[in-house]
Order: sequence, then C-alpha cells, then structure tokens
Amino acid sequence: LEKLMADRRLTLALDDSAAAWLADKGYDPVYGARPLKRVIQKELVDPMAKKLLAGEIEDGSVIAVSAGQDGLEIGKARVH
Repeated sequence: LEKLMADRRLTLALDDSAAAWLADKGYDPVYGARPLKRVIQKELVDPMAKKLLAGEIEDGSVIAVSAGQDGLEIGKARVH
C-alpha cells in the first residue's frame, strides 16, 4: 500500500469512524489482530485500486475514507 501511494503521490485521510470500523472488523478474539491485513486488503486496498484504474482517483489526490452503513466509503477529499 505504501509503495502504491508513494508512486502515485496519494495521501490517505482516514477519519475516526473508518479507523474504528477497521479495528472492529480486523480483530478476532481468537486470532487477535491477525485478520486485520485481510480486512485492509479487501475493504480498502482493492476498492481503492479499482477507483484508480477507473480514473475516479487521480495521481496526487487526497483519498478520504470514512465508515458508512455498508462498510468503508472511499473517495477524493475536497481540497479547500
């Protein structure tokens, strides 16, 4: 993820709700935080890559991530 972000000059803006969602979904009482990597890949990295390929996110963008009812919501952050 770091290499993809650096190569494309992307910045990830993860809000508190997204961080809490990832922590909740990525923790298992038996395995601890071991499932977290899979959750990040499936719910964050894969959808972000699809948006990059579709041209929805451009190089140099700030990517805003928040938690919604159906999971993570990924989009370009508004720059003021």
